[in-house]
Order: sequence, then C-alpha cells, then structure tokens
Amino acid sequence: MTTLQHSTTPVAQEHALWAFLQFMVLGALDGVTELGPTGWLAGLAYGVATWALLSGAMRRSGTVTLGPADRVTLLRGLLVGGVTALVVTGTGPTAVLVALAGIALALDFVDGQVARRTGTASALGARFDMEVDAFLILVLSVHVAFVVGPWALLIGVMRYAFVAASWALPWLSGPLSPSVARKAVAAAQGILLVVAASGVVPHAELLVGLALIALAASFGRDVLGLWTSRVASLSAPTEGCSYV
Repeated sequence: MTTLQHSTTPVAQEHALWAFLQFMVLGALDGVTELGPTGWLAGLAYGVATWALLSGAMRRSGTVTLGPADRVTLLRGLLVGGVTALVVTGTGPTAVLVALAGIALALDFVDGQVARRTGTASALGARFDMEVDAFLILVLSVHVAFVVGPWALLIGVMRYAFVAASWALPWLSGPLSPSVARKAVAAAQGILLVVAASGVVPHAELLVGLALIALAASFGRDVLGLWTSRVASLSAPTEGCSYV
C-alpha cells in the first residue's frame, strides 16, 4: 500500500468525494433490491467508520494525502460497504452480493501490485488493506452463517479475537515473520466464503469447515511462534549479568 505526499487534492474534498461514491453505490443497490432504512444505515455507518478510522491513522502517521494504491483499497471499501448493506438487509439477489464481494477480493491483488510498482508502499496502507479484508471476511461469515450454521462466524471473529487478546497479552502484538502460507490462508478465506455464499456448490459447509480449520491452524502457528519468541527473549542473558 502507499501514501504519496505530492497529491494536491485536499483531504476534505477527498472525504466528500468518497462519501458521495459510497452513497452512489448504495443507491445503485437500492435500485436492484430495496435496501430499506436498515441497509442504508449499515452501509453509511460503515463508510463513516472507515473514514474516521483512516483519518485518525493518517494523522498519527503524519500522512497528508492518499496514494493510488490506497485509493484502490478505498474502492474495495466502497464495495464492502455495499456487501454490508446487503447482508444486513438479508434480501436481494445472491448474485449481486457475490459479484460485489468477488470484485472486492480481486482488487485485493491490485492494490499491492500498484504499491510495489510505484515504489510507494507504507505501513499505513498495508494496515488499511488488512482492515478492509478483515471486515469483508467478517461480513461474509455472517451471511454464510445463516446457511451452514453459527459456527461459521468463527472465521470472521477470529482475527478480532486475536487483537482483543493482545490487549491483555502484549506479547501477542509481537512482529510476525513473513509467511507465504499465512497469506495463502488469508486469501483463501474470502474465496471459499464467496463460493459458499453463491449456493452453486453442494455441501458448502465442507468448504467453510476447511476454511475454518486452515485459519485456526494459521493462527495457532502464529501464536506458538510469538510465544516461543517471548520465551526466548525472557531466557536470553542480559549483557553484564549472569545467572546463578
């Protein structure tokens, strides 16, 4: 992800533009299936929360403007807002929900490419991308839970439970080593949930179950790695000291 410092677009104008686009996405969905007050409220609340959290992160990091990859992630966020409205409403063609979620997942491979090709990747952009992914997985797991059972919600809440646990156990906030397997498992969650939501594959519960097992194994491996690192750091002798 990226943050460019040379854009001349004022932050307030950019906020207004993306708010208008979110409104347009919801309006288009309302034309296909009546969202009702609940759907509109959910979609708009998601948009407001996204901009509030992103603006706060920009201030803390000293970022003035967003770059091209960040804007791709924002586009994904608009689609996630639409998915959120559809899931909360609980009505409308499944094909529309699947299409929106599928495009949002596909664009996840685009923003990273844009950041790398422009040489403007940033910690803020990477975190923003991850949060959009996490919320999309949460919303999809809610939708799929109505089909396969409430246990599917574990896929969506696992990451948030991990973050909450890190507040009580700070060692869980330690750095994780890069892992291709972790990235593959994360990408597979969205794909398998969209396939299960589409209803075109029989025994969708098996797909969701496999996704849950893979995710639990991935989190378990990371927790074990963080614990091992913590134990190693605690047991390492401090310079100038000796153990008796």
